[in-house]
Amino acid sequence: MIDIVFLVISIATIFSSIMVVRSKKLVHSAVYLAGTFIGTAGLFILLKAEFLAWVQVLVYVGAVVTLILFTIMLTRKGEEE
Repeated sequence: MIDIVFLVISIATIFSSIMVVRSKKLVHSAVYLAGTFIGTAGLFILLKAEFLAWVQVLVYVGAVVTLILFTIMLTRKGEEE
């Protein structure tokens, strides 16, 4: 059972990390980056390292991705439809 959970989380994390690089839009790339960090936290939980999983979620998803999204939104001036 744990092998199936590991396989699902690792495939989702690998897919999300590939989509970070391949995505054309920066906002989509930042969302996929958050998915990659959450998948990594899931792998830490499977390794019984709950503290590292919480640090991963709080620091990387909570701070880094939010900072990236704010800088993307604040630096977009000339893009109007």
